[in-house]
Amino acid sequence: MTTDGAGSPTDRAQRAPLDPEAVLAALSLEEQARLLDGSDFWHTQPLDEHGVPAVMVTDGPHGLRKQPTDGDHLGLGGSVPATCFPPAAGLASSWDVDLLQRVGTALGEECRAEGVAVLLGPGVNMKRTPLCGRNFEYFSEDPVLAGDLAAALVRGVQSQGVGTSLKHFAANNQETHRMSVSAEVDERTLREVYLTAFERVVRTAQPWTVMCSYNRINGVYASQDPWLLTRVLRNEWGFEGLVVSDWGAVDDRPLGVAAGLDLEMPSSSGASTAKVLAAVREGRLSEADVRTAARRVLQLVARAQPGLAEPRPYDAAAHHALAREAAQRSAVLLKNDPVGTSAGAAPLLPLDAAAAGVVAVVGEMARTPRYQGAGSSQVVPTQLDDALTALRDDLEGTGEVRFAAGYSLDDGEQDDDGALADEAVAAARGADVVLLFLGLPGSYESEGFDRTHLDLPASQLALLDAVLEVTERVVVVLSNGSAVRLHPWADRVPALLEGWLLGQAGGSAVADLLVGRVSPSGRLAETLPLRLEDTPAFGAGFPGEGGVVRYGEGVFIGYRWYDTRRAAVSFPFGHGLTYTTSAYDALSVEVTGSGADAGLRVALTVTNTGSRAAAEVVQVYVADPVAEVARPDSELKAFARVELEPGQSRAVSFELDARALSYWSPVQRRWVVEGGAFEVRVGASSRDVRLRETVQVTGEDLTPPVAVDAEISTWLDHPVAGPALRSVLERSGGGFAGMVDDPEHGAMFRAIPLVRMARFPGFPATEAELAQIAERANA
Repeated sequence: MTTDGAGSPTDRAQRAPLDPEAVLAALSLEEQARLLDGSDFWHTQPLDEHGVPAVMVTDGPHGLRKQPTDGDHLGLGGSVPATCFPPAAGLASSWDVDLLQRVGTALGEECRAEGVAVLLGPGVNMKRTPLCGRNFEYFSEDPVLAGDLAAALVRGVQSQGVGTSLKHFAANNQETHRMSVSAEVDERTLREVYLTAFERVVRTAQPWTVMCSYNRINGVYASQDPWLLTRVLRNEWGFEGLVVSDWGAVDDRPLGVAAGLDLEMPSSSGASTAKVLAAVREGRLSEADVRTAARRVLQLVARAQPGLAEPRPYDAAAHHALAREAAQRSAVLLKNDPVGTSAGAAPLLPLDAAAAGVVAVVGEMARTPRYQGAGSSQVVPTQLDDALTALRDDLEGTGEVRFAAGYSLDDGEQDDDGALADEAVAAARGADVVLLFLGLPGSYESEGFDRTHLDLPASQLALLDAVLEVTERVVVVLSNGSAVRLHPWADRVPALLEGWLLGQAGGSAVADLLVGRVSPSGRLAETLPLRLEDTPAFGAGFPGEGGVVRYGEGVFIGYRWYDTRRAAVSFPFGHGLTYTTSAYDALSVEVTGSGADAGLRVALTVTNTGSRAAAEVVQVYVADPVAEVARPDSELKAFARVELEPGQSRAVSFELDARALSYWSPVQRRWVVEGGAFEVRVGASSRDVRLRETVQVTGEDLTPPVAVDAEISTWLDHPVAGPALRSVLERSGGGFAGMVDDPEHGAMFRAIPLVRMARFPGFPATEAELAQIAERANA
């Protein structure tokens, strides 16, 4: 049993409950300031004289990465064994809220067993570009999917008396210059895309902590941004917990305290405490702000005490089984085409385990799995399955299993790869099926740097070409933490399984899927583009220059970009095949309420029309074809994973609130429901729409206030100011009225701010009179 600064198990059990308010009342200003700084790399600051213990936080998000007490000073060394679940890139493809909560519960159990108070995760930053080096640790390009899955994970972890740290808040969508770059993002884009996932988690799951990001947002470091950390996070969303810095994210500590950054990690060795106290003495920081932050630290420590006082062992075997189930549900079957030209040609998958024939397993990743990303989230697994061993076990006695490495994993390009490829071709020749394992080596993607291209290693692509020269019966299994370019080679492969990174049980899970023990059920949580050049942020939009990256694509990221532009992609958002077929019918859409209380009630029936049990992921998209702002072609607003036996039908329903219809108005600076026609699309991907229905929604009164300096067209469109202005213009005997209504030149005149037209010779009203009209109209 480890203690890690929190005292022995007996000490923890005997310690009286911590009363944050009573302790706070007894603390000096200096002691309060000390609490705002960590005591080392992983622990909060204890105040032994007041009965305040240190508590431990550790990296996560897909497994406990707890360093032993003699860990390295940068926090990147070894850690205690723990279950390595699939990283977020995989888990997100499950579209399975229940699964994420069960994984979270298991993570919480392991943290509690190890005396850990807070697991640092999950990460819900958007996949703005497939080049981001940390995409394996993030869920999706869509904030609804990312937010709902992350909220389930948070609920699971925190059900065990262990906290989470929602990260990285906010707009941390690249690794290049991540500690200093300024993400220049307009407020509508921030609200609709980059903050929404955080908001959904905070409002529905209340994580114990939120971790601020390294970067600046519109010139202000996230660690000292009062708009972000206090106005939005606390005042608007109702966050009740503690804000902690990412490790090394603090720029100006006193400004951070004033903005709402409560805890700096890791320890500054007293430097930040001294700065905070100096700022108070000099009147640059209030004692009230220090006290507020200290209170939140004490509340976190108190919240963690019950779990720390009662450590519980966990069932490692059961957690490995859960990791296997999670991996099964995370893999996405992208293709499974029939092989051959005969009428009875069948797909290669699933393999017939009872009569497999000669199976050639090719690719070092089948024997040496790449199962997680690199950087601060690396977990030491409790055990590790590989696909080669699992396939040999599954196919033993039914045929021959050959293996050839095909390539080296050292850096993906080795001198002996040619010889390895020759061996692989020999193994593939004459095989009934080739299972070709390809993917990105660990050196290709990691925290700390971004990728420069989307391609698989050249040696692997050459191996693929060579194998296809001797057989068309090839199944490609991919291992990668972020999207890779599939075009044009995927057109030549009949079956393609996107395995992402599947955690410690991924090898067995892949075998389960290939032999049909379970049916694939994953769906893409991100679009797979044809080319890097097609991606929304390509070019000047990523990774930026001069310390600035401009989000010029606005709200059009991921499928919002591709679908709105009708751009060709390799595979669309939400896509995924299984070993059965499904049917959708009986769609009904009912409008509930109006204005700011408008909503939709969506219902349908989904049926498994095939012969195998499988899961269908029903996706609900909403389109607003006519709006005052540019809106995407459609946006995901709800989803449900439905388990179905052969022939089984199930009714599925969704309640969509006003946010599902809203956009962030740049004029009103709030969420608004603009009335009119909305189309509800239900399907199996953003492009596989099975049912649709258009409804009329009564929106809010969005009539904007008028001002003297507004354009004449704005005045004319106003229900009160418009008639008043026309009455004024008629005083000119039709001159000015004729100008604005002239069929040839009227558009030019209507675009003139009224105050400037009022200065034209002969205009029939003064600026003061127009201001009075505006005041009456706005009243």
